[in-house]
Amino acid sequence: MNHAAAPLQAFTGYGIEIEYMIVERRSLDVAPLSDRLIHGVAGAYLSEIERGPLAWSNELVLHVLEIKTNGPAPRLETLPALFQAEVTRINHMLAAHGARLMPGAAHPWMTPLTQTRLWPHEYDIVYEAYDRIFGCRGHGWSNLQSVHINLPFADDAEFARLHSAVRIVLPLLPGLAASSPFLEGRFTGLLDARLEAYRHNAQRIPSVTGAVIPDVVGSRAAYEARILAPMYRDIAAFDPDGVLQHEWLNSRGAIARFDRNAIEIRLLDVQETPQADLAVVAAVVGLVRALYDGPLATPEAQDAVATEALARVLLAAIREGERAIVDDRALLSCLGLPPSPLTLQALWQALLARQVTLPPGDWAGPLELIFEQGPLARRLLTAAGETPTPTRLRAIYRELCQCLERGELFNPED
Repeated sequence: MNHAAAPLQAFTGYGIEIEYMIVERRSLDVAPLSDRLIHGVAGAYLSEIERGPLAWSNELVLHVLEIKTNGPAPRLETLPALFQAEVTRINHMLAAHGARLMPGAAHPWMTPLTQTRLWPHEYDIVYEAYDRIFGCRGHGWSNLQSVHINLPFADDAEFARLHSAVRIVLPLLPGLAASSPFLEGRFTGLLDARLEAYRHNAQRIPSVTGAVIPDVVGSRAAYEARILAPMYRDIAAFDPDGVLQHEWLNSRGAIARFDRNAIEIRLLDVQETPQADLAVVAAVVGLVRALYDGPLATPEAQDAVATEALARVLLAAIREGERAIVDDRALLSCLGLPPSPLTLQALWQALLARQVTLPPGDWAGPLELIFEQGPLARRLLTAAGETPTPTRLRAIYRELCQCLERGELFNPED
């Protein structure tokens, strides 16, 4: 999200990024076509092209394309239609290549070891460095698609308040957004296999990801000293030219982007349609704002919740999605809830019913489906079963692609 000359104040703009897989139209196998698609529009292999209110970006691998707001959008309510129209245009272009877009946070039968093809054009030096140091032919690098929310801050005080609020919300996100139960044709036993792979992808240098939940920091100076400096120090021996020693090296679930005065939330799995993605975004933004504005808990109370406690909730949510139990009293107190244990599903329902005001927009349909039948991962499991045949899995994900094309929710009970 590029910021204007004067940094935006908190909650006056939203930078939204959604990553989609490109797959062959018939087989639904991954199709490394993003560079050809971009070249067909721009006449060059660019890393980013502007498309009016939206933009496209390349990603690490050639079978993924990112659609994003072209700078901060002032409102969320207009974005589902904009993203959906862009999906329709891209699918029309991809049809000429025998391909289409697939939603979801992980390709369900891709084999990264043999099917990964890295972006070889502009900024390829960055991707080559990542591959040399970490090895990018694994699910944690080449098979994970997410939605990023960029929330602006105007100054150090707003940054500190926003970071405190975001930190509390992060472990709750798979309860709404988990959409990656399958890898390499099998149920992983997890609702959010993307996040499980993501939290291990930089194990060679643990400071890059930390506990996924960032530690408490109260200023930019503290952030640079406590989070960024250790990463740069630890990777320097592997990256002597400093190719990766930038703030985007940070792989926590939310990262500070001081280059654009925003905090980027990275833990949301991609849903079946932009309407569902933006409904989840609206719920997240509503809760972050309730914490930021103060009705739920002071920043001091938020910062008192231990990083280890939040990380435990996140691990449970990765495994069980909306059925994960939240029993940490300090966290529940921050959210204005009684100290009794409850599931993530019940927690989100209680928050949205009483504690949180959603941004304007038509969010009811997707959120009601999530609360009735679970996040997309649960609905995919309901449709495919825990031991799906290749034929069944292919049929389910063909239906998911159709949901994206038509702008419809995935409902296995229909």
